[in-house]
Amino acid sequence: MPRWRWRVLKTYRGAITIGQKVRHCRVEERVKTASAERQVDLDPKVANLLKEFIGKRTHGFLFESRNGKPLSSSNIIRRHLHPALKALGYINPYTGDHKAGNHAFRRFRNTYLRNETSCPKGLRDYWLGHTGESMDDLYDRVRDDVEFRKKKAEEYGIGFDLPSDLPLIVPKVPRFTAKTKAAKAA
Repeated sequence: MPRWRWRVLKTYRGAITIGQKVRHCRVEERVKTASAERQVDLDPKVANLLKEFIGKRTHGFLFESRNGKPLSSSNIIRRHLHPALKALGYINPYTGDHKAGNHAFRRFRNTYLRNETSCPKGLRDYWLGHTGESMDDLYDRVRDDVEFRKKKAEEYGIGFDLPSDLPLIVPKVPRFTAKTKAAKAA
């Protein structure tokens, strides 16, 4: 099964706009379904953390290699996610070890919104990129109600507390500047 990661086209006003996907380290200029093209509204704490991580960048991948290419999902999992989960003492209830994959984040978010908040199904489906199953879903205009989505993103939070001394788990990869590229070419 392919591993999907989304390219960040824009970040603004506490949301990430998704309009492309990366599969096997290659950018595909389309998404799997029409519902996958969306804005993911962020809790303000997460938005501030990402703003700090992104710095002055205005486009590209949220997490990218030194030369701006997409990171390999297997490298992210092996080098960053698994060691972080081990350090946190996480035990996967199904495998008995500390390992989990990228999809665990999506499953956690769905479970949290469904069981711990009063999140309407239409909003949850929109944030997760799910296609509606009924006429009610077709008529739901939550996609257009930005203020409602932002208010609910802040109200629901992320499902856990961020430590105040949180180190960024994903390393800040130094970006090449025009000067470094020119030096390498010479």
